[in-house]
Amino acid sequence: MAFIQFSKVSLAFGDRDILKEVSVNLKTGTKAALTGANGAGKSTLIKIMAGLVEPDSGTRTAQNGARIAYLPQSGLTHRGRTLKEEADLAFDYGYKIQNQIEEIGEQLKQIPSENVSAQNALLEQHSALMETLENSGWYRRESLAESVLLGLGFSRGDFEKMTDEFSGGWQMRIALAKALMQQPDILLLDEPTNYLDIEARAWLEEFLQNYSGAFLLVSHDRYFLDVTINEVYELFNGELKCYPGNFSHYEKVRELELQTLIAAYKKQQEEIEHLQSFVDRFRYKATKAAQAQERQKQLDKIVRIEIPESLKKIHFKFPAAPHSGRIVMQLDSVTKSYDGKNDVLRNLDFTIENGERVVAVGKNGAGKSTLLRILSGQDKNFSGTMTLGTGVQVGYFSQDSAETICGAETVLEYIENSCPLELVPKARDMLGAFLFRGDDVFKSLDVLSGGEKSRIALLKLLLRPVNFLVLDEPTNHLDMNSKDVLLDALKDFGGTVIFVSHDHGFIQNLATRVIELTPGHFRNFVGDYEYYLNRIEAEKNGTVGHFSFGVDSNLAEKKAASNSAANEGAKQKSAGAIKWEEEKRLASERRKIEHQVEKLEAQIAEKENEKKSLETKLAEPEIYSNGEKAKEVQRKIAALAEDLERLNSEWEAAAEMLE
Repeated sequence: MAFIQFSKVSLAFGDRDILKEVSVNLKTGTKAALTGANGAGKSTLIKIMAGLVEPDSGTRTAQNGARIAYLPQSGLTHRGRTLKEEADLAFDYGYKIQNQIEEIGEQLKQIPSENVSAQNALLEQHSALMETLENSGWYRRESLAESVLLGLGFSRGDFEKMTDEFSGGWQMRIALAKALMQQPDILLLDEPTNYLDIEARAWLEEFLQNYSGAFLLVSHDRYFLDVTINEVYELFNGELKCYPGNFSHYEKVRELELQTLIAAYKKQQEEIEHLQSFVDRFRYKATKAAQAQERQKQLDKIVRIEIPESLKKIHFKFPAAPHSGRIVMQLDSVTKSYDGKNDVLRNLDFTIENGERVVAVGKNGAGKSTLLRILSGQDKNFSGTMTLGTGVQVGYFSQDSAETICGAETVLEYIENSCPLELVPKARDMLGAFLFRGDDVFKSLDVLSGGEKSRIALLKLLLRPVNFLVLDEPTNHLDMNSKDVLLDALKDFGGTVIFVSHDHGFIQNLATRVIELTPGHFRNFVGDYEYYLNRIEAEKNGTVGHFSFGVDSNLAEKKAASNSAANEGAKQKSAGAIKWEEEKRLASERRKIEHQVEKLEAQIAEKENEKKSLETKLAEPEIYSNGEKAKEVQRKIAALAEDLERLNSEWEAAAEMLE
């Protein structure tokens, strides 16, 4: 069993403790996530595990011979080889073992036949190396390399391309592919999903689910973590704590812990304020100076409670969307080609209505960003017509938006100058939600990184009074808390949204309709993202005829087909085939389900009110100051949370049946 073990590992940068006597054991079978606020030291911890950074104290122990692969967040480039040649470097360990085997073979030739003990010793080494090579998958390296490269989005046509031709994001995919191909005993992945589209993420999810070694990863994709890991390590104030279960379970447990922490924090703040007030009033008064000094000593001894930045919930609403008509945007036979030969988009016919949240999905190169540039008015070089609805005001965000952010203004000044007057007092909170905390708000625009500029550009757009948001990968460069803030704001947004994202959870929680793009084709799925995935899965399994939720269509094909009298006749025949008895049975079943939904909604409302009442009670001094009472209330809250999760699951299943 391979392992990496930390024992009381500490590391400080200046006077700041990054790690304080951290102990952890990663072993075969570990599937873990590492979480914590930005700047908490997650990347540093992983680098120590990889053996790239030495701790100040404590010990790091790795099993002798254990193979460890580490992927940083960014910065890796590959040059001078074809993709296939670069991929083969991942199997360097196998070539080294082969060389050792050959060396042993040469040594065996030199040993006299009568020296049996020396021969046996070398033969044992030879056998062990052969077994290691066989178990490593080295003999299957070509098929493994092909599988991983295709899974991460490369095509077979890419295999002979020089690595120099690939962009920064694809360079990181190459690095990830090489780490996975090694099939190491321990994988250390620092934000591996940053440069992956949703198809590549889905492939990586399955790879990690079936991975037999150990892995520790950092990611801001909640869904990705939920389906790949079974324990969470949280790094907070230099200390590491383990939580069993997936990421959503960790958040629920941490939320309950946080409620107690906040109550204690408020109580401590009151005590600090009381002591500080006394010191400020009497420190210079001779008759009270001694008492003031005593209060100051009490203040100095207080161990300040801190709330984890990653668990602070910030909620705010963006400016009201101006009124627009029911039809926001209409496309009729929109076609786009960059070379005049191959159509990226062909005969797009669809309408976007007010209030919709539409997601465009498809593999890289399918035309998602092209579609969004056309809808935003950035690209007018296409055939067909695009009609903007009455009163529609478009706001467009893409990764290129960051290029417009420059100047000597501070981040805070820039946002305050972009804010409607009523939101100026909330500028600091909004910046905090987009990862500009503390002194970060006083940075000048010119010194910001590309990711920071991208977040500023997105926040500025969301502060404008528009009613049609066109967002191309708005979740890039955001952590989970920031994504949640953005998601809540877009849900409450009074206008219409069309977006592209590679974050499964974000799409699932926002999209009300899915437009699927493939080169030269499109399909329109009237339903949320879960419906879309279920429909695609049903098509793959050949069960689409029995799949009854929602509707999908290619309006261009539908338009042509409607001109066929034979087709129309077939439709009428199909519709007339449903017997009256079947309709009656279905109506009866629907009434039963509707009754079940109503009953569940009433139970959910009752449980939510009970939980809210207990949460209010937990903030009362006589409860939070009494450990036993606080635990009892928390136990009841946890039980109610479990009941609500079960009831909500039942409600979702019943509601889906109604759809």
